[in-house]
Amino acid sequence: MGRCSGRCTLIFVCTFQLVTALERQVFDFLGYQWAPILATFTHIVVVVLGLFGTIQYRPRYVVVYAVWAVAWITWNAFIICFYLEVGGLSKDSELLTFNLSRHRSWWREHGPGCVRKEPAAGLGPPGGQALVPGISCALEHSYVEALHSALQILVALVGFVCACSVVSAFTEEEDSFDFIGGFDPFPLYHVNEKPSRLLFQQTSLPA
Repeated sequence: MGRCSGRCTLIFVCTFQLVTALERQVFDFLGYQWAPILATFTHIVVVVLGLFGTIQYRPRYVVVYAVWAVAWITWNAFIICFYLEVGGLSKDSELLTFNLSRHRSWWREHGPGCVRKEPAAGLGPPGGQALVPGISCALEHSYVEALHSALQILVALVGFVCACSVVSAFTEEEDSFDFIGGFDPFPLYHVNEKPSRLLFQQTSLPA
């Protein structure tokens, strides 16, 4: 019952992670945030792998998911520090875009309650894409991004704990199955050994 409960919980966590990761990927694409796009894509692939391993009783896949959960927590902690400008980081740098574009977080212009302000004529970047942040925002874009990452950290922690529980349950099940001879390569040989010897003894008796 405990194993089933752990598996069901991990399946739910992985499904929720996929939904939130896809939502985050959409907004990262809108903001041309290439580093988060690559990280989130890897996250989606590993979560699908962990989900498959949980459903199909593949502990190695679940272990990969658990290891990635630690890396994912670390990455999101960095994102929080980046947008809150902890340790000398600057949210206005082009670190997350690999210096390939001048874009920032999509929430910078389209955050909750923001009024988009178009740049003055002749001052905008080529292509007419506004880089001026929204005004009168109910929540600054840096806090929106930090909250997204905090949610990812929380869910990843739950997923890591559930993954460890599921791997432990799978291992115990395999050990118990091996203990009762489930993986014995010669079960039939031992069963038929005595009758074969008796038959040989009977045929060798003198008349």
